[in-house]
Amino acid sequence: MLALIFAVIAFSIDSMLPALPEIAAALTPQDVNRAQLVLTAFVGGMGLGLLVGGPLSDAFGRKPVITAGFALYALAAIAAIFADSLTLLLAARFVQGLGAAAPRIVAVAMVRDLYQGREMARITSFVMMIFILIPAVAPSVGAVVIYFVGWRGVFGSFVVLALIGSLWMNLRRPETLPAEARRPLNLRNLIDAAREVLGNGQVQLVTLVMTLGFGQMFALLSSAQQLFVNTYGTGDRFPLWFAAMALLSGSGTVLNARYVVRLGMRRIVRMAYQMQVVVSAVMVVLIFGDLLPEALRFPAFFFWAVSVFFMAGVTFGNLNAMALQRMGHVAGMAASVVGAVSTLGAVVIAAPIGLLYDGTARPIVLATLICSSLALVLMRRVRDS
Repeated sequence: MLALIFAVIAFSIDSMLPALPEIAAALTPQDVNRAQLVLTAFVGGMGLGLLVGGPLSDAFGRKPVITAGFALYALAAIAAIFADSLTLLLAARFVQGLGAAAPRIVAVAMVRDLYQGREMARITSFVMMIFILIPAVAPSVGAVVIYFVGWRGVFGSFVVLALIGSLWMNLRRPETLPAEARRPLNLRNLIDAAREVLGNGQVQLVTLVMTLGFGQMFALLSSAQQLFVNTYGTGDRFPLWFAAMALLSGSGTVLNARYVVRLGMRRIVRMAYQMQVVVSAVMVVLIFGDLLPEALRFPAFFFWAVSVFFMAGVTFGNLNAMALQRMGHVAGMAASVVGAVSTLGAVVIAAPIGLLYDGTARPIVLATLICSSLALVLMRRVRDS
């Protein structure tokens, strides 16, 4: 059930990829790169909403807040169907992100209510596996919907998913935060909890690492349609190549779930970023030096893109668990602060990278190398839990 909640968020991003050319042609033909903002606006709204969802769930319980979030998400999707300008569409997507934030962050708090430490990392890895694997089918589903009813129909599918997720959770999932464990919603409690979370040096470091990891992954997502179709000429096969990339990347979450208890969270995260630095450094040399023959350019890019998503599958569950390890008594607030900072920071990183698209993979590959290198430096200062 929690995996479905995460899947709704992933589907809200990835199913839009095949719609971007049509949105650009219809609403912003003078600057087609601006269509990427449909993705960025959603993530930006989600980042802001993450600040609210956790504290509300600490006060009122997990299930009511998730339900309210799904309702806002669905209403905004309906508004997007009728948007007749890019500005209105971006506004609807921003509000949709606000609504999506509640299920996204409260689901993490629910896992923390039940588990902690490496066991939480193992459970979160399985949930993140769905989040990583959804891109395998989302663009294809989006393309089918667009074929029959146009790009606006994709937003109708969001409404259906929100109804399914909300009903399943309310009918099948017991409340994980009992009334006696809830924290009254008042300014003093919020300030105290936020100060405790933000004042923890380890939480700060882990959050920065998550920001860099999420930023580089979302930058690749934002540019994926242009890179696959325009730069490497995959055309109508883009959903298939994207699906293959997601399926191969999903093995990272499986490996992490299998070995995290034995090897530890910090060690696995450091190894993942070391791998990404090496792969991206090699790719930078090959692309900027124009050393690849024509026949190998797309295979090399595809291998590199798989490595970026593989790294996300290996690291994100561990980083979430590390950030919340000692914050069980304020799990909602901790999840909100960590999620909001990392998500909004990712938007700041990803948006300009996407707009720098110049017909090549140079901007995204170089940005990934920089982000992964910084994350690896920060991880050397993080203590194991």
